[in-house]
Amino acid sequence: MARGPSSQFAPSWFSTLEAGSGSQGQAHRVRAYVRLWRAFMRARVLIALVLLALQVFVLLTQSGGPKWLVLVSALHLSMALAVLFWTRPIEPGKPFKVQWLMSIGVDLVVFAVLQYFQQSGINYTPLFALPVLLASILGSVTLALATAAGVTLYLLGDAALSAPLLSTVSTASLLQAGLTGTGFFLIAFLANQLAQRLAREEVLAQTSQAAARTQAQVNELIIESLSEGVLVVDRHGVVRNANPAAQNMLMGDNYPHAAKLLLSARPGWSGIARLVDKTFMHSDGLESEVRIDLDELTTHRFFARTRLTSSQSGRQAELCVLFLEDLREVEAKVRTEKLASMGRMSAAVAHEIRNPLSAITQANALLDEEVSEPGQKRLTRMIEQNAQRLARIVDDILNVARAQPSQGDSVIVLPVDQTLRQITHEWNKQNKAQGVLGVHPHAPGAHIGFDPEHLRRLLINLLDNALRHASGRPSSIRVISQPHGNDRVRISVWSDGVPLEASVLRHLFEPFFSSESRSSGLGLYICRELCERYGAQIAYQRSRLDQLEGNEFYVLAPIIKGTPRAPVQQSLSYPPSDSVAYTRPGLSQSEPPSLSTL
Repeated sequence: MARGPSSQFAPSWFSTLEAGSGSQGQAHRVRAYVRLWRAFMRARVLIALVLLALQVFVLLTQSGGPKWLVLVSALHLSMALAVLFWTRPIEPGKPFKVQWLMSIGVDLVVFAVLQYFQQSGINYTPLFALPVLLASILGSVTLALATAAGVTLYLLGDAALSAPLLSTVSTASLLQAGLTGTGFFLIAFLANQLAQRLAREEVLAQTSQAAARTQAQVNELIIESLSEGVLVVDRHGVVRNANPAAQNMLMGDNYPHAAKLLLSARPGWSGIARLVDKTFMHSDGLESEVRIDLDELTTHRFFARTRLTSSQSGRQAELCVLFLEDLREVEAKVRTEKLASMGRMSAAVAHEIRNPLSAITQANALLDEEVSEPGQKRLTRMIEQNAQRLARIVDDILNVARAQPSQGDSVIVLPVDQTLRQITHEWNKQNKAQGVLGVHPHAPGAHIGFDPEHLRRLLINLLDNALRHASGRPSSIRVISQPHGNDRVRISVWSDGVPLEASVLRHLFEPFFSSESRSSGLGLYICRELCERYGAQIAYQRSRLDQLEGNEFYVLAPIIKGTPRAPVQQSLSYPPSDSVAYTRPGLSQSEPPSLSTL
């Protein structure tokens, strides 16, 4: 097909991705050109075969014409077959090649010879349309006009030689040849322009198709990466498609990718099934809060929005697009925004409180030295205790607001068991928890990268939290260290407290959240921040220890291969710790629970 001037298209954001499909588009255009070329070559073979048969019939009936025209027709058929089977198509846009002489040139010569020497009254002029169309559609406009000019010159010459000049017959013949030539010029020009127009439309269609494919790929990538679930449901409640977020919301990792699901087939999806039915019933999008029960123990709340697609006829909706947004994430975003402003304000207030609090503490210490009555001593102790509590809260708030130091500046490789013994001994001595706390270090030779003060703060926060909820019986609090795989060590703080409420579990590691009115709600949040600073993980689970149910906070810290870069204080000598039977429902005693079991 003829190639017209290159079309100018407006730049789009798909242009960077369309470059990869340029070679494919070029290959497609070449294949289309080859198919059209072969169609013309087959038409030439068919016409040559018909002309040969016609000349044989004329020869057999002796209706006129020299006998050697049969040989000319046979040679024409041979040339047409040779071009069809033994030549390759000309590259589009090439104005002149030898192949044009073998096709267009041969056709013009053969048709002219047959027209001039045939005496049976057969008119071969319409056959000249084939080379004109071949040059117009497959060649350039110059080749097309040159072919039409050649045909016109032959017709005029034939008309001039067939009758005396200036006679009535010659005038009519010349007029007819001129009109026929004009027609061939028009055919050549119009066919060439139409071919160029079709080529431009093809390029435009391919460009639009490439842009549409790119847009579809972009849409698919966006939908797949959305944290919001997207479901496509038909009128019968069959899930036609779902993005990964929606699949995880519906069934987690058990979503069957090769099968279609029916919303009404699962009781846990009844909420979204009713919402989809109402959407089709009202023929309008709806919004509602729905629940999805993944199993008997797990229920998630979602904010659902539905939208309807229109059918081609526009009479009724064909599909319902359901958007699911996890309310936990929505609430987390709201809390994050509130905490961002609240943290800045709290840090400023805490900083301003520190100075007057120090003055109150000093004044109370001076007052305590002067009073001697038991009642007044009791009052000064109350002031001191509450001042210390306020000081701890101020320190916690400032620690949260303080900029994070770089990990490389403060990391020290610490021996796990030795550090645990030292920290728990100091905590035990300070809180007078002899007998309540049991220490069971089972990670000999393991070292972790942690700042000593940060590890001390982490464990003391967990121990203080355990002390508040433990029963107080002997060994009601346990600190256990043990290897976890080949590259991590597990440090857990277990207490025999009552199970935590579901409302507390949802916000366990969030700042400023506490189930007690006298707590700042920053202890566990600071523990999580400290763990993340050193590449560790902290989590909570309900576990069983020595046949007793209890609450366990455990830290998975990466093991550091090497020697400590800074010495730790020599721990006191302790008697050998008793072995601990650590179990959790559904786990063997030899396999400690991990984050994957939560």
